[in-house]
Amino acid sequence: MRIRRRSFGDFVKAFFAFVALAVLLVGVPGALATQIGWPLPDGVPSFDWLQQEITVHTFLNILTVIVWLAWAQFTACVLVEMKAALSGVGVPGRVPGAGPSQLLARQLVAALLLVGATAASFTPGLSQLGNSYDANQKPTVAAAQATPGLFAQQQEQASGAAAALAEQASHAATHADAGGSTAKQGDTKYYRIQPPEGRHHDSLWEIAQRHLGDGRRYKEIFELNKDRVQPDGSKLSEASLIRPGWIMEMPGDARGGDLVEMPDEAPNVSPDVQQQIGDYAQTGDHAPGGGGSGAQSGGGSGAQGGGHEHAGGGATQVSVPDQQRPAHDTGHQQATAVGAESDSSFGLPEALLTAPLLAAGLLGALGRRRRQALWQSAFGAVGGRRGMEPPTPSGDAQDVQDALLVGADPEGVRLLDRSLRGLAASLAEESRALPVVYAAWLSNGDLHLQLAQPAGKPPAPWQQGQDQTFWMLSRTDAERYEDVDTAAPYPGLVSLGTMDDSRLLLNLEAVPGIVSLSGREADRAAVFASVAAELATNGWSDRMTITLVGFGEDLTPLAPNRIRHLEDVEALVEAMEAETRQRRGALGAAGHDSVLTGRTGPAQHTRWAPHLVLLAAQPSAEDAVTLAELAADASRLGIGYLVGTETGDLPGAAWEMEITGEGKLLAPLLGLELDAQLLPLAQQRAVVELFVEADPERESDGPATTPPFLVDISEQGRPAVYARLVGPYEIIGLDTPDGERSALLHEALALLLLHREGVHPRVLSSALWPRGVTDDVRSALLDRLRIWLGTDPDGTPRLGRDASGRLTLAKTVVSDLDVLRSLYHEATQGKGVDSRAVRGRLLTDALVLVRGPLLADRPEGRYRWLTHEIVDAQLPLLVADTGLALCEFHMEKNRAEKAIEALRAALRTAPADERLWHELLRATHSTGDSERLTELATDLIGRSGARGLPPRTEALLDELLPTWRDAIAATG
Repeated sequence: MRIRRRSFGDFVKAFFAFVALAVLLVGVPGALATQIGWPLPDGVPSFDWLQQEITVHTFLNILTVIVWLAWAQFTACVLVEMKAALSGVGVPGRVPGAGPSQLLARQLVAALLLVGATAASFTPGLSQLGNSYDANQKPTVAAAQATPGLFAQQQEQASGAAAALAEQASHAATHADAGGSTAKQGDTKYYRIQPPEGRHHDSLWEIAQRHLGDGRRYKEIFELNKDRVQPDGSKLSEASLIRPGWIMEMPGDARGGDLVEMPDEAPNVSPDVQQQIGDYAQTGDHAPGGGGSGAQSGGGSGAQGGGHEHAGGGATQVSVPDQQRPAHDTGHQQATAVGAESDSSFGLPEALLTAPLLAAGLLGALGRRRRQALWQSAFGAVGGRRGMEPPTPSGDAQDVQDALLVGADPEGVRLLDRSLRGLAASLAEESRALPVVYAAWLSNGDLHLQLAQPAGKPPAPWQQGQDQTFWMLSRTDAERYEDVDTAAPYPGLVSLGTMDDSRLLLNLEAVPGIVSLSGREADRAAVFASVAAELATNGWSDRMTITLVGFGEDLTPLAPNRIRHLEDVEALVEAMEAETRQRRGALGAAGHDSVLTGRTGPAQHTRWAPHLVLLAAQPSAEDAVTLAELAADASRLGIGYLVGTETGDLPGAAWEMEITGEGKLLAPLLGLELDAQLLPLAQQRAVVELFVEADPERESDGPATTPPFLVDISEQGRPAVYARLVGPYEIIGLDTPDGERSALLHEALALLLLHREGVHPRVLSSALWPRGVTDDVRSALLDRLRIWLGTDPDGTPRLGRDASGRLTLAKTVVSDLDVLRSLYHEATQGKGVDSRAVRGRLLTDALVLVRGPLLADRPEGRYRWLTHEIVDAQLPLLVADTGLALCEFHMEKNRAEKAIEALRAALRTAPADERLWHELLRATHSTGDSERLTELATDLIGRSGARGLPPRTEALLDELLPTWRDAIAATG
């Protein structure tokens, strides 16, 4: 029982709301019935009724019917809003076709109930008009836990808190002596956190908003109550962690008597609660041994034992999952921790060093773009041959590329993707729908999904987390997942930042409304660029569409097939209105209630692709209302909206976030304070430059076929150290190191040999130790590598550094790949151009160097950095070009057998190159042996498998051997 203090204005609003509702609900039908009567005919109309003359009375009857329908719709809206208010659901799903009618009903019901018993639970939802959930999606509030605790402790603490709360509500006693109060008697006010039954959960932000007039004053409440013992024995250690039944001392200027309890002026408050308030008043600075300092060290343990804390009234609380931390960090967290050391970044952009998922997506997309450019140049898809080497970046682009190599966590992306798809496949096997997921947390390699509401027991190997709204998958279980052929279930997940070594991915697609982002323009732009870049390149999304409005036109090179740019809000509204109608109709026709059910059906790969809209500039008031209406049902349709705002006040914003100048991403109502993931303008431009330079359609500024490093292929150019990489790895000219160091030194040398332009020390260490390593270990390895390589006769170290500090090898350290490139270059662009004999000798020598694939005998588990390289695409193309050039050389003199020999040697390294097979068919045809040609065609068909021969190959066979189909059929 609590004292209800209402202002005069509340009663005035309630009175007028009551009058308006009475007029609309009772007066309108009464007036229609008495003044006009029932407009419809009394009996079944005949055919003659359609031939009667249309009179004024007919029009009046039609208008009356319309008014009756409008009244019925408004009455339905009032009933729906009243039911939601009394049940605590909040703002319900919209009545079909209601629009302004439901908005009016919502405001009138809220004003009427503002002085009623349910006002405290209903009015928070009114601050975010347009924030509507589906009827079956009740917002669930989970714990915002800064320091994860133990599962057993969480359950025990949560059960104890519930029992204590029930006991507080049922007991009665009298005691209100606040002798140790921190303020004068009569000025000190207290507020008891209310239970969540029938209402949203409370948060310090909302308490400050209601009773202090400014939600940002929540810090004052936090400071007054920090580390003070609560009735259930726990303490407030984090501003986002509050529990039902806790007592909060309020600042003296707090207002709102219906929610603020003062012991001496609240005789109707249960005596037991008065006793608790009195005892609580004696804690804090006035308690024996009390004070804030000691509690700081205990805050972590208190948080661990806090169990399931409730927060976030009127909004969904995104919370850090509880878990037991291992004794030492594992996975990519160690690698990023190295970046935090004072002297270990070497000037690389920290924004990308600390964004492992974003960096992995960008790096993977960049590698695919470069491979595409190689293949298109090799097969003549673009005008002019651009050569085998992609442009070597320099300046900021080089720094950004190194930061991507260091910061990327491709294994984390792979596990996340497989885990989500595996979950979808398991649920489909059990004929269960995908649950709505608001967020995902990655912590120490484990994946936690935060659900919008309980969804039952998760399928194995998933486990239930700290409560029924958390599903957890350990890294060990995730590694057992294999690739499955299913659509990505949650493609809208995107990284926002980290909190206490946990990385948050927010599901923008599932937000029931608009997500707003306030802050300075430059800071907002860095967040938007990061979100857009990750969505465009991540590995856990299928058929993603990202619409950038008013910004980011230069980001389209990252993923031209995913990113769409619109100039203004008007174009956006026009496009989204059409798409919203289309998706609603498609869902209805397919019999689905949301895109999540469609993603587990038979049409999962062709339908329900996500669409995320990023609008950086604040829209006008009219446009904001229109966007709010479009976003009200967007989560069901697979559409998400992230909108920037200068003031922080955006109509229809379901979740509100703010980016500060210090790089903090704040969302008080969600209980979040993250170290934001950003992509500042300088890094954004450098990333785009990497993609533009790798664009296969880009006009070449000049010949780019010269390798970055050419060796002296004469007798005088004999190297001091020679490494054979094309085939089994061998080193000539150096002693084999002893012990475990040998494998690391060999791998480090291979990386340096493949990057003659120089390797950043951080790139080298992250390649050798993907899980991270300390500076002293890296320095020790570099010292051993420098000693192992030794010096040239003139005393120059064979391992040096360039002006930027990158590690480089001396020209006396050479690999067979360097020689192969140099021989092919000299044969096709050097001395071989003018001398046929020289060209033949050089091409023959080059093909002799090919002994197999690159580093053919590398040990399992090592050289994982090769997945970031494109040498696996460069080497087969280089070998194929060499074989084709040598084939041409021999065919000029009609030496078909020599040409066939050269082509078959090249096919051993490049068996999938269609050009080699075509020339082999032509060379074989030139021998005049049709039987041999038929055998070759049979071999080709066997290699092609179920896909069949490529069209160009079939066309060539039709030209060279018109009867090949019959001949092959005859041979079986």
